Parts: sequence; C-alpha cells; structure tokens
Amino acid sequence: MFPDFTSAPTLLAAAAVLGYLFGSIPFGLVIARICGLGDLRQIGSGNIGATNVLRTGNKPAAAATLVLDSGKGAIAVLIARFAIGPDAAQIAGLAAFFGHCFPIWLKFKGGKGVATYLGTMLALFWPAGVACCLTWLVTAKTLKISSLSALVAAALGPIWAYVLGAPQLVGLAIALAVLIYYRHAANISRLMAGTEPKIGQK
Repeated sequence: MFPDFTSAPTLLAAAAVLGYLFGSIPFGLVIARICGLGDLRQIGSGNIGATNVLRTGNKPAAAATLVLDSGKGAIAVLIARFAIGPDAAQIAGLAAFFGHCFPIWLKFKGGKGVATYLGTMLALFWPAGVACCLTWLVTAKTLKISSLSALVAAALGPIWAYVLGAPQLVGLAIALAVLIYYRHAANISRLMAGTEPKIGQK
C-alpha cells in the first residue's frame, strides 16, 4: 500500500517542506485579484479553488486556477522524485495537498484540494490520475455537481491505483480521499439536504 521509504529522513523532510510551500500558493486568490474579481474569500462559497472562481462567471480565470492548482501538486511530486526518489514524491504530494488546504499565508484556511489531488495523482502515476480525472469529468457532466464529482473521484482513486498497477500508491490515495471527504463535510451535508449548488451557479 506504500512505497519503501529508503531515503534519508532529512531528505524526506525537505520533500515535505517543498511540497507544502508549493501547495500553499493560493493561485485562485491571486488570479481573482489580478482579474479584478475581488477577494475570492468573500464570493460564493468563500473557497479559494477553481469552482468558486467559476461562480464569478470568469471561465478563463477558473481554468487558469484549475491548471495552476493542479500543477503545483504535480511539480512538487516531480521535483521530489527526480531529486530524491519515489518515496519522497509521495511525501511531497501529500504535503502539497496539505499546503493547499491549510496554507500558512491564509491562516491555514485554504481550499478543498481537489485540483491539487488530481495533479498529484497524475504526477505520481498517470494512468490512475487520468482515471480520476475522467471519473470527475463524467460525474460532473452527468450530475452537474462539482463536490459530488470530487467525492466520487477521490473514493475511486485507491481502486484505480490498485487495478491499474500501482499498489504502492493505494495508501496515499486512501489518505487523500479521507482528507477530501473531511474538507467536503459541509458539501456532504448540503448534498444530503439537496441544496448543494451546481457547476456554474453563481
């Protein structure tokens, strides 16, 4: 379920710091301000991710946020893998997710981590990452609810990792799924109540 952790603890710690710093960059907040959309934390759900940027009606800004939030997880993973090894890559991916959800620059009040999760999975093992992205896309196209799409993709992430040939990724995928469900607790309550907003709804 996990890779063999053979790298030196100091290197793994460095990977964690690297991942957290990359993940903590609040691209949604920055892009919203550059585009004159105001403080994203005062708009819609108050989340700093791409879905909330989309609620402003600015699709290019939402797309840029999605790409950058995905990219920061992927870049952290790739740098850690190249410089240290696969064990460090998983540490960096987990840390990038934490950085997005709990950024020090925003008093640890960040996003829900979906884009960063997808980028991390793509970089760690692209077949599972692609499967997660397609799961999100199919669910979103069918049901038009971003949070539900994220929950389904996260739940299937460990399964995709296992069946597609990366059992060493299953443990991390489970951990990330649990964190995504935790970050989506309010969304889950609204889904159960039938009040969760749909994609594009302002």
